[in-house]
Amino acid sequence: MAGRSFEVVIIGGGNAGISLAARLHRYGVKDVAVVDPGETHFYQPLFSHIAGGRAKASEAVRPLGSVMPRGVEWIRDGATDIDPAGNTVSLASGDQLGFGQLVVCPGLQLDWDKIPGMAEAVQSPFGASHYEYSLAPKAWTLLSGLTSGTAVFTMPAGPIKCGGAAQKPMYLACDYWREQGVLQDIRVVMVQPTRTVFGVPGVDDELNRKIAEYGIELRCNSEVTSVDAAGQTAWIRDNATGATEELRYDVLNAVPPQSAPDWLKATELPAPGDAGGFVEVDPQTLRHVRFPNIWSLGDAAATTNSKSGGALRKQTKVLAKNLVAARKGKPLPQKYDGYSVCPFTVSRSTVVFAEFDDQYKPKPSIPKVHTWKESRASWVVDRDIFPQVYWNLILKGRA
Repeated sequence: MAGRSFEVVIIGGGNAGISLAARLHRYGVKDVAVVDPGETHFYQPLFSHIAGGRAKASEAVRPLGSVMPRGVEWIRDGATDIDPAGNTVSLASGDQLGFGQLVVCPGLQLDWDKIPGMAEAVQSPFGASHYEYSLAPKAWTLLSGLTSGTAVFTMPAGPIKCGGAAQKPMYLACDYWREQGVLQDIRVVMVQPTRTVFGVPGVDDELNRKIAEYGIELRCNSEVTSVDAAGQTAWIRDNATGATEELRYDVLNAVPPQSAPDWLKATELPAPGDAGGFVEVDPQTLRHVRFPNIWSLGDAAATTNSKSGGALRKQTKVLAKNLVAARKGKPLPQKYDGYSVCPFTVSRSTVVFAEFDDQYKPKPSIPKVHTWKESRASWVVDRDIFPQVYWNLILKGRA
């Protein structure tokens, strides 16, 4: 494979890479390669449902080869470096790929070690995380088995995959505990780094109503600074006052800090001084600001939106059309508008559907329809319809 070149090389076989490759192929770009060493593809929005006992783990995973678009070359190797000047990607095997256009979308890495003790805590008998596929079923085992005590749910500061997802298993668990008649015996604490529960007008009101309904203790503008797995204790800092609270837990569902992969941070693609290592792109065109034949979308791109699958679906269309135009030397025709979406599973049968822009202002797909109101219909869309759309349309570049 040494010395092979492709018209378009895509780094990453997740939602971004697969759906973009399929769309480019549909647009007539035939010489496309996807670089990914993995063997499986995940539908990550179901991880919350798995942790909340509303989906089976098997529903969220398929062999990567089964979703790879026909006619697209799968390079089963990992990227380790990018040379923008030489138009090459270095691979873990020692080989190199040449590219005419490069799209960088490897997703995010979970930085467990940035919070002392958190990695050990989620591997202990009393901790889990629905941000790890392998730990999501364990989260439901722990939550469903709890009949009294303290359950702590955390969210880190900084960009993460679908920030609202950190809360979802909490609401599913609370509704389950209420059904079982034990909710009044369980202290539920949510640690949230933002100043409000989410930050979108209307959505905050609905979430605060459910928080009051379940009796959840919400710690806004707060972060977990360390965890003692053996002692089942978390330390929580109030960022407004600097005060630290010591909290013992019976179950901990933790979400770690996240950033671009370490290998990507070491390339020339992030903006100087960007500790997160995100690819420096124009947030509207998704083209690199310094290297015109390099692009990025999804979680690893330095865009201003909240990272989510709904945002990515919009970005894929924009990038595909812009890349096709750039190959022909034409002006870029599309701009991404910062749209994102987060369906909050606030009970075992209802969802608060948050749609918003990169300023966290409401941006409903259907004008004047309050989709952020708790709804059974939104549950059906999120739990039943979206997975089918994902597997059958989005990954095939048709939605």
